[in-house]
Amino acid sequence: MRRIFAAAAGLVLALSPAQAHFQEIVPSADVLPDGGDVTLDLVFTHPMARGSAMEMARPKRVGEVFEAQSFDLTGALDPKTVDGKTAWSLTARLERPGAAVFFVEPQPYWEAAEKKWIVHYAKVVVDAFVSGEGWDRPVGLPVEIEPLVRPTGLWTGNLFRGLVRADGKPVPFAEIEVEWINDGSVAPPNDAFLTQVIRADPNGVFAYAMPRAGWWGFAALIDGPPVKGPNGETAKTELGGLIWVKATDMGAAVEKAK
Repeated sequence: MRRIFAAAAGLVLALSPAQAHFQEIVPSADVLPDGGDVTLDLVFTHPMARGSAMEMARPKRVGEVFEAQSFDLTGALDPKTVDGKTAWSLTARLERPGAAVFFVEPQPYWEAAEKKWIVHYAKVVVDAFVSGEGWDRPVGLPVEIEPLVRPTGLWTGNLFRGLVRADGKPVPFAEIEVEWINDGSVAPPNDAFLTQVIRADPNGVFAYAMPRAGWWGFAALIDGPPVKGPNGETAKTELGGLIWVKATDMGAAVEKAK
């Protein structure tokens, strides 16, 4: 009986869905009405499950695209600790009107449970002086979500739309995972509610209505070329193109205006 129970337990674990990994690059604000400093936190984690964080090596590259120019911010990174693991942060100053697109290219992460490398290219848009311009400017990442809706100044319930590109070309029927950074106010009924999964249409376009205020991550996932794993065996590679979008509750804004 014990052997049967152990075998059954092993089967349940094997069939249990793996938690989605999300590379966060989350700013202190999505809009800076008067410009100024913005702090970005870079954590590799499970947002909806509230962690735990994974060890994040120093990124290969962190940068900012502003008015068609790209600036390397890697030297501004400061290490910090989240859930006992290494994470990163940096502060940038926005002095001119326009949207700054911040991005990160992390080091490959070995996911032993799934026996694959994970590389998630993530970005976020911060608008300075409420310009409303430049938010759709591409970074040129290997996998990237092109926003079809301005990703700043969005209300809760707004429909976010994006176009998935790989090497600049649309990805038909791309799979997109969606998670909300849980602040502890929501307890998912079960693991099926941790990660929302949607498919892009034949043109690589997807849409999702954000039901709660806060930061939402959209991760378009594709297969990368196989490479050697830590033990020298051939391993899969998961490439992700992520964008982070903030929704603001209109009710809270109404109360603030009173």
